[in-house]
Amino acid sequence: MTLLGTGIGWRPEIADAVERMPGIDWVEAVAENLCPGHLPESLLRLRERGVTVVPHGVSLGLGDADRPDTERLTALAERAEALGAPLVTEHIAFVRAGGPLTATPRLEAGHLLPVPRTRDALDVLCENVRIAQESLPVPLAVENIAALIAWPGEEMTEGQFLYELADRTGVRLLIDVANLHTNHVNRGEDPAKALAELPLEAIAYVHVAGGFERDGVWHDSHAHPVPRPVLEILTDLTSRVAPPGVLLERDENFPEPAELERELAAIREAVEAGARQRGAQDQGASAPEAAATGTAGESERPVVAGDAARQRLGVTQAALLSALVAGTPVPEGFDRVRLGVQARALAAKRADVVAKLAPELPLILGTGYRAAFVAYAQGHPMRGGYRQDALDFAERLLLGGQLAEGRTRRELRRWWLDRSGPAPRPLSRLGRVGQVGRSLIGR
Repeated sequence: MTLLGTGIGWRPEIADAVERMPGIDWVEAVAENLCPGHLPESLLRLRERGVTVVPHGVSLGLGDADRPDTERLTALAERAEALGAPLVTEHIAFVRAGGPLTATPRLEAGHLLPVPRTRDALDVLCENVRIAQESLPVPLAVENIAALIAWPGEEMTEGQFLYELADRTGVRLLIDVANLHTNHVNRGEDPAKALAELPLEAIAYVHVAGGFERDGVWHDSHAHPVPRPVLEILTDLTSRVAPPGVLLERDENFPEPAELERELAAIREAVEAGARQRGAQDQGASAPEAAATGTAGESERPVVAGDAARQRLGVTQAALLSALVAGTPVPEGFDRVRLGVQARALAAKRADVVAKLAPELPLILGTGYRAAFVAYAQGHPMRGGYRQDALDFAERLLLGGQLAEGRTRRELRRWWLDRSGPAPRPLSRLGRVGQVGRSLIGR
């Protein structure tokens, strides 16, 4: 087990500040944002100083009904090797659904969605994790995610689900205490119960992050200060076990470096408080029951999922994702209100990411960008990643008649042509004949 210490999520916006921060033992970088042959100079300098860098994947889709994509696995392996990382991490989530397995349109979520805690989903996840483990040059750890919605008919608690996953595959766990808090607020799940059921000895490291509550729903924003309840869950965890590493995540709305250092200090204090409690418990009693269950890993239970299990899971995931991103009916058993909240959150997430990848669009469209994109996203699923999403959004505006003649339309048309080539793609999916579409874009 690799001892990591105290770390922070490396992001380009705070790269200089991270290099200057005292007491940073390691950093985590989003794998999909790195090019193995052209690593950021900041990460290279950190590595030269002996700071460990861990690649953190966000798009593999280990919880998808399909088996993991070999190209994505190869890319993750290349980043681990380029960084000299001791491990790589991903999420227990599904991010795409549909396709040949279910004979339905292929859909992309653009975000992490929860898998149902059922035997079918566990069987599929275990096999997918094993496939990933065999493809990666270093150990894999998987993270529990935050959720706004709950699946009907779940058969296990989060702790039981994670325990069986670790037991059957030997995979290590990345425990996000902020996500435990999110699921406590949104789904009524007790963080202490989840911790008591976890295979604590399988923990690779811990995430800590902030969020905010609105109308009784907790949003795991990674853009707000770490709240006291999250630190209390961290203390509870560290009263049970000494995690190899703890890391602060911040993805947006970055504060001054001094504020980040104060949050890191609060995290260290929470860890130390838990360690003191653990020391007192060790002196006066036996170890906590969850820690005494033995090391999780590679039980005799099978890790191969049958095609029938994959198809059953695929059908349910495709129905849910279609309701979230394509406006189809809500599947039976789901909370319609929560599903609406999740759908809006996915659309807002797409708007934010597209604005980062194509910053010209908010400049061209001004204050109307976000409302226009969210309206577009709620009826038009992603079909090829965020860069394609930006092109599809611009094309839809040009073809849909939302933009009057003028400077905005001319600039958007020029932007679209620069990135799409001189001839527009076939427009049948927009319900327009090709000639009409060409004439509209050509204006």
